[in-house]
Amino acid sequence: MIEPRRLRILRAVADHRTVTAAAAALYLTPSAVSQQLSALEQETGHALLIRGGKGVRLTPAGEILLTHTHAVLAQLERAEAELAAYADGAAGAVTVAAFATGIAEIVAPALRALAVHHPAVAVRVRDAEGDQSLPLVLDGEADIAVAVEYRGAPGADDPRLSRVPLHAEPFDAVLPDDHPLGARDTIELAALADSDWIGPYPGNPCHDMVIRACERAGFTPRLVHSSDDFRANVALAAAGAGVALVPRSALRGTDLKGTAVRPVSGPAATRRVFAAVRRGAEAHPLLRPVLGALSAAAAGLDRI
Repeated sequence: MIEPRRLRILRAVADHRTVTAAAAALYLTPSAVSQQLSALEQETGHALLIRGGKGVRLTPAGEILLTHTHAVLAQLERAEAELAAYADGAAGAVTVAAFATGIAEIVAPALRALAVHHPAVAVRVRDAEGDQSLPLVLDGEADIAVAVEYRGAPGADDPRLSRVPLHAEPFDAVLPDDHPLGARDTIELAALADSDWIGPYPGNPCHDMVIRACERAGFTPRLVHSSDDFRANVALAAAGAGVALVPRSALRGTDLKGTAVRPVSGPAATRRVFAAVRRGAEAHPLLRPVLGALSAAAAGLDRI
């Protein structure tokens, strides 16, 4: 008989690619993870991992078991959801991991609505960049992620996660107010090819979105100044340091003095935001109202 907790460990190792990283995510010691994996190999009668200098990878038998692991763990999530519904226990704590703008624009309004309509649901919020919240959910450190699409993100068909689309928003061009193109109603990205650029650091999903949008317009932006804080990027543009692309919601409440903000025509960056839970958990009576409140809060944002 295969122990489900060992399947969770197998999936964590497959996700993190090293025993040490999986152990840290699961709050276990590396030796405990190794022991559980050895026991799982004994239970299945197959070698499941190939260990190398740069980490571990699954054997063909391990890949087969991982496919079933996704289904088994999703079914266990469904079982917990149904038992919670049976107990009518829509009271407890839910942890939501979200990026800063998502907290301000979606999570905070959702909390206000939940306090009125579902006061027994306590929400705990964790600030996490758009590419960090999904691993927190998969590792069990958060129940819901508010995340953004990015290159390499788990797709809508990922067997580990269930996703709820929230909204899509454009990136607007932010220029110094004396920029020669600032008088135009809209701006084509190609017209900014020779400008100095301001943007997030590599690794931030928005960095990837900006680079890809510029590449579609036929150039690679000359990124001179870097900050993951959009307010800082706007301030740098106001100081004449360069131009930037900023998600529209991140401009709300930001001091735009000294800048010209214009929509982009032609190829443009788009930030697509979604909520995600572990597959099978979407029916949990604690998570349903939170997902509903997030969707309602996002419905009032600008769409494209």
